[in-house]
Amino acid sequence: MKKIYLIGFSFLALNAFAQKSDLRRLVSNKADAIEQKVITWRRDFHQHPELGNTEVRTAGIIAKHLESLGIQVKTGIAKTGVVGILKGGKPGPVVALRADMDGLPVTERVDVPFASKVRTQYNGQEVGVMHACGHDSHVAILMGVAEVLAAIQKDIPGTVKFIFQPAEEGVPEGEEGGAALMIKEGVLENPKVDVIFGLHINSQTEVGDITYRPGGTMAAVNDMKITVTGRQAHGAYPWSSIDPVVVSAQIINNLQTIVSRNLNVTENPGVVTIGAINGGVRSNIIPEKVEMLGTVRNFSKEDEAMFIERIKTIATKTAEAGGATAVVKIPYSNHYPVTFNNIALTEKMLPSMQLTAGKEHVKLKPPVTGAEDFSFFQEKVPGLFVFLGGMPKGKDPLKAPSHHTPDFYLDESGFVLGVKLLSNLTLDYMTMKR
Repeated sequence: MKKIYLIGFSFLALNAFAQKSDLRRLVSNKADAIEQKVITWRRDFHQHPELGNTEVRTAGIIAKHLESLGIQVKTGIAKTGVVGILKGGKPGPVVALRADMDGLPVTERVDVPFASKVRTQYNGQEVGVMHACGHDSHVAILMGVAEVLAAIQKDIPGTVKFIFQPAEEGVPEGEEGGAALMIKEGVLENPKVDVIFGLHINSQTEVGDITYRPGGTMAAVNDMKITVTGRQAHGAYPWSSIDPVVVSAQIINNLQTIVSRNLNVTENPGVVTIGAINGGVRSNIIPEKVEMLGTVRNFSKEDEAMFIERIKTIATKTAEAGGATAVVKIPYSNHYPVTFNNIALTEKMLPSMQLTAGKEHVKLKPPVTGAEDFSFFQEKVPGLFVFLGGMPKGKDPLKAPSHHTPDFYLDESGFVLGVKLLSNLTLDYMTMKR
């Protein structure tokens, strides 16, 4: 009986492997067939970027495409979000795939025929708008995945939930948005999501490569506002003042000791950055008040709590030593948790990534001090967030324009790998669960 059981088990295992191989071949062929379509979508979105919570045109194109594939569509989630639900022909788990839709208040300098010329208002200022982080490619790739999986719907052992999310980069002052609002409005329910996958293209990773990291992958972020109040005086008589400019300079210097002296750098990195300082109106007036804006990045809840406590202590006590006062608001307007890749899930899905891109093209990545609101989804369900190469082959990563800059550039030949990757992660996970 034991021998018969083993033979039967081997036959079942071989049959399952054959089915996986067939699906993988189907995905590859269908992805290759729509590569140019994905590139065309991306160029259109790139030429017509929209800021967070205003992605009306983008959402309309997505919804129309999903409906044309026979996918059940819900719109207006978290203001402009779109969700598509594809029920496979066989029972199985619910896998969510997420793409972010919003552009940035950046004026494009890249010389391409589809460069953005869009201008709009952002927090009271006129700004250029650009897809300077690759969200246009994320949307196009996920639209491609939807087309690939809809074509093999009867073979899918589970349900796929396509989440097109607004406002990953943040929202205008006073508004809600992004992943947190989508979750609040029930995006992970009806049907209940078992696992979520996402990718981010990277302009400094070579096309053809996929990078990943188990555990803490991208940093938690808190923004902050520090207001230093002193006493105004004529610039010629500084002894009559309590100078908030000098006090602010001392605070900025002292904040750097948190990373150099309080953080155990052998365990996790961390960042404290002051990105804006505003005070005064002319050269010979010492102002009464200075305001500073900054960002804090961490990879554990313990480090995050320590940084916040130290920032408050350093700012208030440094100000007190100079006779001034300091008020610290942290977080000031936004907070994202650590983007944490479920360790067991990452280990399970590594073979799927390696089979898709080739083992030599799947590489372990160091922690990234950038942040992602995909992290909110990962707090609710196991998630895996990976990076897709978008840099032309042979280019020096140190010379490739980085994200959030006017010169940000992507090699479009890497998009098809993104379509294959998300499709295979979905099907391989479902097959494992069956």
